[in-house]
Amino acid sequence: RSSPDVFESRLEKRKEVKQQPVGYSKQGEFVRCMEEKARPIFSAEGLGTKTSKGGFTKDKTLDSILNVEMVKDKSAEEIKQIWNQYFAAKDTVYAVIPAEKFDLLWKRAQKCPSFLYALPRKEGYEFFVGQWSGTELHFTSLINIQTQGETAPSQLVLYHYPELQKEKGIVLMTAEMDSKFLVVHEAQCLANQVQLFYATDRSETFELVETFNHRSSEFKYMSVIAELEQSGLGRELRPGQVSDKS
Repeated sequence: RSSPDVFESRLEKRKEVKQQPVGYSKQGEFVRCMEEKARPIFSAEGLGTKTSKGGFTKDKTLDSILNVEMVKDKSAEEIKQIWNQYFAAKDTVYAVIPAEKFDLLWKRAQKCPSFLYALPRKEGYEFFVGQWSGTELHFTSLINIQTQGETAPSQLVLYHYPELQKEKGIVLMTAEMDSKFLVVHEAQCLANQVQLFYATDRSETFELVETFNHRSSEFKYMSVIAELEQSGLGRELRPGQVSDKS
């Protein structure tokens, strides 16, 4: 934001890979292409199956992680502690989301199933597209979509489990990621941005999501960066400020 000319010149260098620079208006063309084809970025078959590339689990159920029957008599706070303790020792992203926050997030995801997220890098930002498929949220880098189109593989999948939402008032979340492209604190930054943009009380913030989905010609990628910097979510990814928080 402080040196937009420098940032733009760096993006121009991406032409070495015969692509439009990351963040160029190409993303607007991509959104329009999605709308014309009336199908999601990610195919359910390609991303839901366990593969050698990403190793993502097809139909990853809550029962495969947690014995739901054993926690039915426990309080929401006790389940939260169990969930957090279990994943604290694992190299992944996880969360326990209050039911009302997930309701807002989910309602908005139905109307706006995709969005462009900015991940801070040493030199500028790398953009990722997040696409909802049911309660799963799939991420892949914009450059991958520009080069591979609909066959672009997921690099991160967030799994949301609303099974306990009505009875306990919580929604459990965990993730799988391709460690060749992302580490935990980077995946956590993307997951935090989902809350920032989809569960926000600020109408101006969610308006960016609506613009990306429904008025792509008006969308400005620098607005995402400005919102991210204002929130402070990306600071820990800057050199010397990396956090191991999961």
